[in-house]
Amino acid sequence: MALIPTAEAQARMFALKEALPVETVPLLDARGRYAAGDILSKRTQPALDLSAMDGYAIRFAERPGPWTVAGESAAGGGLGRALAPGEAARIFTGAPVPEGADSILIQEEAGRDGDSLTMTGEGPPRIGAHIRRKGSDFAEGDILIPAGAPIGAAAIALAASGGHGALPVRRRPRVAILSTGNELVPAGEPTTGALLPASNGPMLAALLAGTPAQVTDHGIIRDDLGLISAAFADLAGGADIIVTTGGASVGDHDLVLPALEQAGATIDFWKVRMKPGKPVMIGTLGGAIVLGLPGNPVSAFVTATLFLKPLIAHLLGSARPVPPPAAARLGEALPATGGRAEYLRGKWSRGLAVPTASQDSAGLAALVEAELLIVRESDSPALEAGADVEIIPLA
Repeated sequence: MALIPTAEAQARMFALKEALPVETVPLLDARGRYAAGDILSKRTQPALDLSAMDGYAIRFAERPGPWTVAGESAAGGGLGRALAPGEAARIFTGAPVPEGADSILIQEEAGRDGDSLTMTGEGPPRIGAHIRRKGSDFAEGDILIPAGAPIGAAAIALAASGGHGALPVRRRPRVAILSTGNELVPAGEPTTGALLPASNGPMLAALLAGTPAQVTDHGIIRDDLGLISAAFADLAGGADIIVTTGGASVGDHDLVLPALEQAGATIDFWKVRMKPGKPVMIGTLGGAIVLGLPGNPVSAFVTATLFLKPLIAHLLGSARPVPPPAAARLGEALPATGGRAEYLRGKWSRGLAVPTASQDSAGLAALVEAELLIVRESDSPALEAGADVEIIPLA
């Protein structure tokens, strides 16, 4: 298969599976997911004209007073009647503005002697000063959260204020992680000779810990065609995404592709025009999308950032599963690129993006330093320090 650009690979991956079914969950359980439809307000906010300050409700035309203080209006209550000419009401932040009042005289500019009130400062600058008008935030029937928008803490507050105690979202994706390789041993166990601790499984599980995905690490499978094929078949029934690391290249021990084919998978594409991470493989097996990532830890991290996390967002119904890149300026010169797009691990230095010293696809120590990926399209010219570049922030 020919190498394809990253954006095309992402689009083809999304086309393999629609967003997951809708469920309605309590507000807190919706955090980190996306609205499965337009979330409409069930009420108007504010429901009444409310005071934005502590002070006195007055008629603007009656400045500078005096007024007779006729009572008070507190949050959750009210004066209970309209103000007559020459009257004012003590009022507190969030309290209903009495009928007949059109401005708030803040308490710092008010003088009171018993029930007699006068204005001692400059007073309200205009009619309606310090009043939050009915419906100024939103009205009943307004779209609070559009379909496909992320639901974070602010959106949850907005939905609650709009009268919602639960929200429609997509079911959490089930992600199964599988590592392959005779050289791997579980993290924490002793290694000898050419054996290596398996770091990709824990890394990917940690990378997804901030998402709503339900992640299961199924450990290590040895380089055996039958074992790998059987593992794929077992996982296909219960997973929405099967993620493998290693074995996706072209060596004699790279068995992921033939194992997938033996298990009945359909491969959509294999190899992406990117560096690191060229041997990315995408296909379907049963109801699951299979995402084959490279075995080198940095390559696995970069490709998971560009494919796995966006795929989860897509299945959750995100309107923008691939976040737009941010803009930055380079802190040092970069050479021209070749025939593959490059995703350089970088960090911030005095507000400028600079690549880490090592770009080795197996170099985890340098990856820990990385705060961002510097995006260089294929066949791009050399850049001088100070040039504008696109970056992908790393959480």
